[in-house]
Formats: sequence, structure tokens, C-alpha cells
Amino acid sequence: MAPDHGISGLFRRPQPVKPMPGQESVWDYPRPPRIEPRSERVVVRLGGQVIADTTDAVRVLETSHPPVYYLPLDAFPPGVLVPVDGTTFCEFKGEAHYFDVVSGGVVARRAGWTYPDPARGFEALSSRVALYPRHMDSCEVDGERVTSQEGDFYGGWITSQIVGPFKGGPGTFGW
Repeated sequence: MAPDHGISGLFRRPQPVKPMPGQESVWDYPRPPRIEPRSERVVVRLGGQVIADTTDAVRVLETSHPPVYYLPLDAFPPGVLVPVDGTTFCEFKGEAHYFDVVSGGVVARRAGWTYPDPARGFEALSSRVALYPRHMDSCEVDGERVTSQEGDFYGGWITSQIVGPFKGGPGTFGW
């Protein structure tokens, strides 16, 4: 029988990596997503400066995605988050509004987003902002530098405690 290279091959669920003790698989995360308060220390740097340092983060967990960390808006110094035009829509969270992130002479365009009027169940996001780690100098969770989720749209934070495979890279659209 010939291999299937058609559309049905695009929608096969990938083989999840089995988590080791102390790890989480993104394939055990729910859909619709869940919000989880976190107390780890989250530090973000841009332009050679710390732009956020907090132990009051929440993360959004969704099947096939690394967690997205949302930090309190008031964790950022004035002038770091500059609102910009344009929105996107999430079927679960609602309408996202974007920020340029500015620090130390660096402007990371549309590198942060918030849900000022989120859908029911996601109210905790209304006073928080998420950042694309790939546009920052670094993002750390409890001292561990995170790796960014592949692709241009998703903003997941990958640490050694998170296993995939992860949606976002080439060939993952139908997951």
C-alpha cells in the first residue's frame, strides 16, 4: 500500500513524548485551555534591562502548546508596553490587543498582548500581558532560560519541565 501523502496525513496526532518525573506533557493539557496561577519567579529582559520580575504570573495551558505566561501589567515599568493598532481573536479567550515592547533602545514590535475584556472563564487575563520569548533578550522561569515555541503566532514558553512535540512548527497546523 502506498504511503498517504494527502490531507488525512496532515491531521494525525503526533506521538507524545513520555514525561519523566517532574515533567509535564503538553498532550495532557486541556482543550479548551485552563488558567493556572504560578508562584515561580519570572524575569524578562529586553535591551539589556530587566523589564519584568514577578512571582505573580499565570500560565495558560492548552493541548499541544507549551504554556503561555501572563504577567501583571503593573510588573512593567512605565513606557515599556506601548499599545499598537490591530487585534486578533482567540475562540476561547476573546479579542487580543497588542503592544510594542520598548527598553534600552530596542523596540520589539507587537511582542506583547493582552485580553482587556476576555471571555468568561479567562477574566484573570484582563490585567496581564503575555510576551513572545523569541523577541526578548531572555525570559526565565525560576532561573531557567526558556526556549520559544516555533512559528510566528504562538507564544509558548518551553522549559526542561515541558515535553511535546509542540504545535507551531512546519507541518503542525492540523494538530
